[in-house]
Amino acid sequence: MARTCDGEHAGRMPSWRAVCIRRSGLRRSVINPTVEPSGQAPDPRWRETVEYVLAHQSEWSRDPQTDAQSFGIHHLDDPPHNRLLGPVFARGPASGLIAIDGQTVCAWGEPDRPDMTFSVTKTYLALTAGIAFDRGILPPLDEPVYRRLPGLGFDGAQPSRHPGSICCSSPVNGRAAVSECPSASIAIGWPVFSPHRSTAAARATPGPLAVPGSYWEYNDVRINQFSLALLHLFRRPLPEVFAESIAAPLGLSDTWRWSGYDNSWVEIDGRPMQSVPGGGHWGGGMRISARDQLRIAQMMLDDGRWQGRQVISADWLRKCARRARSRRSMATSPG
Repeated sequence: MARTCDGEHAGRMPSWRAVCIRRSGLRRSVINPTVEPSGQAPDPRWRETVEYVLAHQSEWSRDPQTDAQSFGIHHLDDPPHNRLLGPVFARGPASGLIAIDGQTVCAWGEPDRPDMTFSVTKTYLALTAGIAFDRGILPPLDEPVYRRLPGLGFDGAQPSRHPGSICCSSPVNGRAAVSECPSASIAIGWPVFSPHRSTAAARATPGPLAVPGSYWEYNDVRINQFSLALLHLFRRPLPEVFAESIAAPLGLSDTWRWSGYDNSWVEIDGRPMQSVPGGGHWGGGMRISARDQLRIAQMMLDDGRWQGRQVISADWLRKCARRARSRRSMATSPG
């Protein structure tokens, strides 16, 4: 069994990768990964893997400040949505680690350097939702979102206005048709896309809506609205929740950052809070190192446990790993 932390799309991967492997039939062990020094020759058994990664690096610019047009995909959107709303950073070389049964057997590049993770941020959003699930503040997954969180843009999915409702499980498994509920997206500056569209230009035009829960689309707006909903459930910035409930128990470094958009600030209980995105399409998102990624992947591989502590329930991870009927090739986790 293997899990891979990777970038948004083939050919546009970020510069890091972390892979955890659990050999079938062997007792699982949770061992603190020890990263080999950068530049040390990898185990010969993994040389082919490393050579493949190095030969298929992203074609994006290393520094978005010096070559903005070859960095990211936001510039492919129609105006005015073709601009960055959050911070972006120069990236390092191709870096990564491979661990078997909790022990690092191979490392390359700069595995301690934090880099943008783009859509892997959706995994962190799913894990943060798992914290809400475990604490009992996430509504039942079959409950329509608008009942618990009115006024956040899910109200348009009420049964009287649509043959189905967006339930709490719909954003989690990526099957909510968010263009039917544009108010939150517009208020926070996120463009509203429609499903059934394969290009950014096509998605920006009106189109038929699917019943929530019946259609899957790779949609950054949908996942951002999911993040906004979680922010209102926790009533705390999600990076604070992640730091307290995931980063601290796993002993992650202090170099990771989860950044939002310039225009994604809201006020909750009199306190200004920034809603963070689930990707880096318009900038922002999670910036984290391969070493930290490896610890997160190992925790997930070990059913939510780390050094004897249950960080996230195995029940939640099973829900995230369940395949969506509407998209057989995709797992239900946003990541």
